[in-house]
Amino acid sequence: MPLYLISPLVIGSWALVLVGLERRFPYQPGYRVFRPEFFNDFVMYTFVQSYVLGFVIALVIRVLDDLTHMSDLGLVSRWPVWAQLGFFIVTHDFWQYWFHRVQHRNRFLWRIHEAAHAPLHVDWLSGSRSHALEILVAQTAEFAPIFLLGASPDVALYKGMIDAVWGMFNHSNIDVRMGRLLYVLNGPELHRWHHDLDTPRGGVNLGTKLTIWDWVFGTAHYPRDRKPARYGLHKSREFPHGSYLRQLVYAFRPMSPNTLPEDASPLGTPAPSSARDAASGSIRGRA
Repeated sequence: MPLYLISPLVIGSWALVLVGLERRFPYQPGYRVFRPEFFNDFVMYTFVQSYVLGFVIALVIRVLDDLTHMSDLGLVSRWPVWAQLGFFIVTHDFWQYWFHRVQHRNRFLWRIHEAAHAPLHVDWLSGSRSHALEILVAQTAEFAPIFLLGASPDVALYKGMIDAVWGMFNHSNIDVRMGRLLYVLNGPELHRWHHDLDTPRGGVNLGTKLTIWDWVFGTAHYPRDRKPARYGLHKSREFPHGSYLRQLVYAFRPMSPNTLPEDASPLGTPAPSSARDAASGSIRGRA
């Protein structure tokens, strides 16, 4: 079976596995499978937006290649596929960490990121909620180098599949304990704190697949004595829940000169004390 057919099969099967695990081992009991905004996230963001933006991003990459002819150089084409894939996973994760970090501190970039923090329920599906402009920027920056550096076409398919599988896992409502792996790999234990409404903001646990960047650059946050209690935005009542088109337009509402990101803090602000405490000790399960 060709990889372009295997990829959606793996993603769909993984989604069903996560739904089952959320039912059996919930991190926070009481979530419904067809929770509020399920249709909006599953149909409009996961399928419609992804399908349309896929064509737009492919067109942008083609134009870039026509202008630069970089893919003709084949800079990584002689590498084994596994080496190409590993290279792009690590380098993109590093770039994504810093882009994500700036989004939480820049009032303009926060506008296209706040949709990702708007869901009141963090589960396997909520990670699909991202503004179209954020996806356009982030995924162009992710996939353009793969093609422009002459990587195998399979690398883009493998990378997209890993992104989807890992993203669903990070947001899943599963009570999983990863132990010392959390020093390297991201998962629900850490990422749910990124969406916690009461966590000292400014951006914590910003890594996508790897947590190394958070531990090294002081943005790791892992309280071991409690669980996140609330999710969403501080001004959640103002956010147009349930309407995909209104959520896209909401990012362009008037902005006063004093407007700041909801969780703004200057770059270089020390991590919350709980992050430093967690980084200095061993990772254990919550008490």
